[in-house]
Amino acid sequence: MFGLSGEKLLLIGLIAIFVLGPERLPSYAQKFAQWIKKARVWLDGAQDRAKEELGDDFKDVDWKKMDPRQYDPRRIIRDALQDEAPAATTSVVAAKEISRLEPGQPVPFDNEAT
Repeated sequence: MFGLSGEKLLLIGLIAIFVLGPERLPSYAQKFAQWIKKARVWLDGAQDRAKEELGDDFKDVDWKKMDPRQYDPRRIIRDALQDEAPAATTSVVAAKEISRLEPGQPVPFDNEAT
């Protein structure tokens, strides 16, 4: 929850007790709880409105796939370089095969035997 651990929340609570005092703390805690409830109702309403406006097409969207944090540029570049490696290897092999041919001999195509 916002990077707050149990110890930090306890420390914030102790500071609130000292700053607000035991007389005013219950009323402030009640106001904070009401604010949290209003925020939840507002967020639920916003989520429902978004679903209504987007329609049925967006119910099956996998939002995890669209998370930009999943894209690692190093992985994307590595995958792209690995995809290009077989093509480079194929062209090197083809160049070696062509260099073995006799002068004037036709260059065989991929499906012909040398």
